[in-house]
Amino acid sequence: MSDATVLGEYFIIRALENGVQVIGMTRGSETKFHHTEKLDRGEVMIAQFTEHTSAMKIRGKAVLYTKHGIINTME
Repeated sequence: MSDATVLGEYFIIRALENGVQVIGMTRGSETKFHHTEKLDRGEVMIAQFTEHTSAMKIRGKAVLYTKHGIINTME
């Protein structure tokens, strides 16, 4: 495992309601779900893209904090 793999980009997800789903999706020739988490209101998760995770899907009301700015999933 290289340093680039370990030091991938981090972002923060803060749930604004109960039941926010965070779904990690795989890299490779087929995109598949490989990990899910459920957050309740006020919970925070720090996530990272890795050699296995190329995308994240967020379902529910949440705020994402990234180096590119702040993103609200629903207004």
